[in-house]
Amino acid sequence: MDTNKVILKKRIAAANKESLADIVIKNGKIIDVFNLEIMDGDVAITDGMFVGIGEFEGKQVIDAKGRYISPSFIDAHVHIESSMVTPSEFAKVVLPHGVTTVITDPHEIGNVAGEEGIVFMLDDSGDIPLDVFTMLPSCVPATPFENTGATLTAKELEPFYTHERVLGLAEVMDYPSLQKGGDSIVDKITVTSEYSHNMDGHLAGLDTNAINVYKTAGIRTDHECTTVPEALERIRRGMYVLIREGSVAKDLKALIGVVNERNARRCLFCTDDKHLDDLMEEGSIDHNIRLAIKEGLDPLLAIGIATLNAAECYGLNTKGAIAPGYDADFVLLDDIKTVSISEVYKDGKQVAAHGQFVGNSIVKPAPKPSLTSTVHIPELTEKHLQIEIGGTKKAHIIEIIPNHLRTNKRIEKVQVEDGFFIPSIQRDHLKMAVVERHKGTGNIGLGIVKGFGLKKGAIATTIAHDSHNIVSTGTNDRDILQTIEALNEINGGLVMARDGNIIASLPLPIAGLMSEQGFEEVVSGLRELKNAFVELGFTGDFNPFLTLSFLTLPVIPELKLTDLGLFDVKGARHIEVEVEG
Repeated sequence: MDTNKVILKKRIAAANKESLADIVIKNGKIIDVFNLEIMDGDVAITDGMFVGIGEFEGKQVIDAKGRYISPSFIDAHVHIESSMVTPSEFAKVVLPHGVTTVITDPHEIGNVAGEEGIVFMLDDSGDIPLDVFTMLPSCVPATPFENTGATLTAKELEPFYTHERVLGLAEVMDYPSLQKGGDSIVDKITVTSEYSHNMDGHLAGLDTNAINVYKTAGIRTDHECTTVPEALERIRRGMYVLIREGSVAKDLKALIGVVNERNARRCLFCTDDKHLDDLMEEGSIDHNIRLAIKEGLDPLLAIGIATLNAAECYGLNTKGAIAPGYDADFVLLDDIKTVSISEVYKDGKQVAAHGQFVGNSIVKPAPKPSLTSTVHIPELTEKHLQIEIGGTKKAHIIEIIPNHLRTNKRIEKVQVEDGFFIPSIQRDHLKMAVVERHKGTGNIGLGIVKGFGLKKGAIATTIAHDSHNIVSTGTNDRDILQTIEALNEINGGLVMARDGNIIASLPLPIAGLMSEQGFEEVVSGLRELKNAFVELGFTGDFNPFLTLSFLTLPVIPELKLTDLGLFDVKGARHIEVEVEG
């Protein structure tokens, strides 16, 4: 008899109390995300699925001891690469935070390694106690205004749609191409629609008519809202709004006011980009829930947003609820208001307890050598880093907004010597460089950035969204050059220099984005980097590396830097650093 038929018969028998359930949870308070109520009763599980609520007996009994039984959480949009560990290691980090399902977009590694990168992410995330569903990268490259390591067309993406964990098309960022009906993006949307209705948007800084364009194209979500009015306009036009709380983009407090009982089903939670140390210290989607509750949202409503809403949005019809016919993915909460997680279960099996991963050992094969040798730059000197500034001594400056992806476009007087820009600690004007690292073209984009507050040295990384070239910023050319050369030597990662010496580094050889080490070693390295910022005089309340990594993303206003130069996002064109006249 067919295996699925046998399992179904067994589940039906358990639901009908003709046979014992595999597992029964007793003495718990069941969170009903459909009615936003608390229920009493036993919860029966057979073959990894909930089969009944009521009075049941089982081969194994879990005594909830008065704790809340909640559906486990779903991250509706996350780039696993931003954690700097592989998917199999990422699982060990987020499972203790109650996250058993994620919707991921591997466009970070896709921009470096194309199809090979996507295959690696799919393979490494298979057969682990975390459900990793994939949205295929829509924008590789993200824009035509930079150089990347790969190009993914509709033809190259289409074979991936037959994979059981591929759900649709990931964030469409190239709005100018979409607006004009460009063949490349329209082809990807058309191919996707043959397999799925899931397509994500990216509407950063766009007007309401852009929502019309996105929705007409079949794109259903946006995670780039930063204000309540923006979120309302998307919901009015039938979009799902993903409320993001990551490491640099912290939008939840500004957006949670949009949620009410009438529109809450159109809202989801996501992290988007979150560093490993932040995941471990404050959490994943559980952190979103806690923040929402602190901001006044009903705890049951917040949990519904983190579970059922995400499942329904992406067509995961057996996830997101404690109910018959749903996967037995759940958490036991000591307290609903603080989202204090006691135990986490995946398919009825315990995978985390008291903040620790307790699942079976996860061992994955090493990545191919082609994925661990992706940094290729020509020999550089300090002369390659010079920025000419004429008589006006005025320059276009990127001003960072701490804990936000957007930047301000400023025009300010800068320090100039012998016709070249000189970084100024007093004015908080640092030099910034983006070096193409995929094909050794020698392209170097140069600019000036304000807001980091470094007093000495330089920092650099190969995590530079979304083309992931080398990006460095610092107070002097010698240290900037030192960081660039160090990244070339270690095949990517994060480095810090002072007085011509590397003072801290974290190698990330997998596409220059992820470590081959376990999460414990990586978080230890991140803490060393964080401590080393004292030597650079940094005192800010934001993550400098993460902030730097988004200053190269030319789809989020206002001013960014690519390997081709300074880029005005609203004008959709490169501009000179020097302001003439």
